[in-house]
Amino acid sequence: MENINNVTEFILLGLSQNKKIKNLCFLLFLFCYIAIWLGNLLIMISIICSQLIEQPMYFFLNFLALSDLCYTSTVTPKLVSDLLKERNTISYTHCMAQLFTMHFFGGIEVFLLVVMAYDRYVAICKPLHYTIIMNLRKCNALMFACCVGAFLHSFIQGFLTITLPFCGPNEMDHYFCDVYPLLKLACTDTYIIGTLVVANTGMIGLVAFVVLMLSYILILYTIRAYPPKSRSKALSTCSSHITVVVLFFVPVLLIYIRPAATFPEDKVFALFYTIIAPMFNPLIYTLRNTEMKNALIKVWCQNPLFIRRPLI
Repeated sequence: MENINNVTEFILLGLSQNKKIKNLCFLLFLFCYIAIWLGNLLIMISIICSQLIEQPMYFFLNFLALSDLCYTSTVTPKLVSDLLKERNTISYTHCMAQLFTMHFFGGIEVFLLVVMAYDRYVAICKPLHYTIIMNLRKCNALMFACCVGAFLHSFIQGFLTITLPFCGPNEMDHYFCDVYPLLKLACTDTYIIGTLVVANTGMIGLVAFVVLMLSYILILYTIRAYPPKSRSKALSTCSSHITVVVLFFVPVLLIYIRPAATFPEDKVFALFYTIIAPMFNPLIYTLRNTEMKNALIKVWCQNPLFIRRPLI
């Protein structure tokens, strides 16, 4: 069938049509977006300006903070600005661009969390070989693999969507462009494409989540024989990682692992992995990590640039 596309823009219905709720959401998500930038920039600057960047775990944490910033910036600025408007629209071109970039940076985060779990597994289960296995070349190669995997994922997702014909209606019950709401608007049978989307996004998320949980189970099993002090440090690090994984993956799986369909609750679930998880990641990684807290103190409290000099 010829690809017919009469739609040049989509109308985003957003989170709510109630003016008071929209104003409240504007203040809330504006605060969240500022907190995301401040928190993740704080982590990145602290890692780069300290010696932590030489350690693989913080090397990956630095890129996780960067991917959080990029990921939430594909959605949140438009969400915040749209909350002040009566009619929210997005052009077809910008919709496809948002879909691609969101899945690209989201894919990087998924693969990066798997790599970080692998790093913790090697550090705890094979400590004598850690520096050999997780050398700088290996870390760069793993980071490059995350980007390539994310690009392939988002390219497939974008290709499946861009081939869909849209001939009306163009109202999307969401606050950003995503695959399932777009499938609902397509004027053709989307069963096969919907199945491919589940295979692409849902299965990647599920496999990654299972691998992550198995790796942390192996780690928890291994640290049973550790001395109490070492066990406490390993548990603290792993618990922060597991918290981030659950906060990000559970909403993703609730949306993408099921057959292609849209529900009003999807907008709420999406808030967790687009805004809430990127906002809490810096808190989770700093409050329960002694090395990160020491780096923050060293960079921001003991740095001559930030120490007030006495007036002469």
